[in-house]
Amino acid sequence: MQKPNERLAGQTCIITGANSGIGEAVAHAIGMEGANVVVNYRSRPEEAEEIAHNISQHSKCGDAIAIRCDVSNENEVLAMFKKTIDHFGTVDICIPNAGLQKDAPLHEMSLKDWQYVIDVNLTGQFLCAREAIREFIRRGMRPEISKSLGKIIHMSSVHEIIPWAGHANYAASKGAIVMLMESICQEYAPMKVRCNSIAPGAIKTKINTEAWESQESLNKLMKLIPYKRIGVPEDIGSTAAWLASDESEYINGTTIFVDGGMTCYPGFTQNG
Repeated sequence: MQKPNERLAGQTCIITGANSGIGEAVAHAIGMEGANVVVNYRSRPEEAEEIAHNISQHSKCGDAIAIRCDVSNENEVLAMFKKTIDHFGTVDICIPNAGLQKDAPLHEMSLKDWQYVIDVNLTGQFLCAREAIREFIRRGMRPEISKSLGKIIHMSSVHEIIPWAGHANYAASKGAIVMLMESICQEYAPMKVRCNSIAPGAIKTKINTEAWESQESLNKLMKLIPYKRIGVPEDIGSTAAWLASDESEYINGTTIFVDGGMTCYPGFTQNG
């Protein structure tokens, strides 16, 4: 039986978009469980290097490195996995987290902005999941390390089921992740691959500062959250660490919503 905070000892995890926000919190949480961590970034390398350094300093038995990769570029994803395998030997956990928004009313949305969001938020997740599965199959089971052949944790959003006017490209990319994740589960669960998603609600990150920086905007946001608090990145990090561990071994093909009840549609508390 592993000691506390060593549930992922001996494993290696790639986390995309891990140099800020949710990705950073997930990287720290995974590292504190003893895993080797790849902190993926596309820009701001100094932040990624600092995060990797901090994880290496505080992890009991793991190490961390930063690797640049644009997840929408197939060749760069292939190179990231090769660097990871060359450095750590294999990949046990893949958390495709990188995502972005390019918002506009649909009738004003350019094809370029539609395609850019789909390329990063959806195609990037496909490319990372594909390469992870290839490595799981190549390496084979390591029962002394994990009960699963490998784990994929897609980062989705409550907007995989909640429509979002003015953000059609983003919502469409997250809605598609459901079918990608469930299809992977259906196909590879017999090989003991686990594939799930985490769907954050309103999380306090730089990308949505306008939604919480003033009391007025925060009060407005609270109308959407029955639990009456905005989430923090660590809420997602702790969920990801547990979902990557053998404690959740029988969970496969599902989405875990971490949203304070947002998907319970609080607008209907007074009969709509």
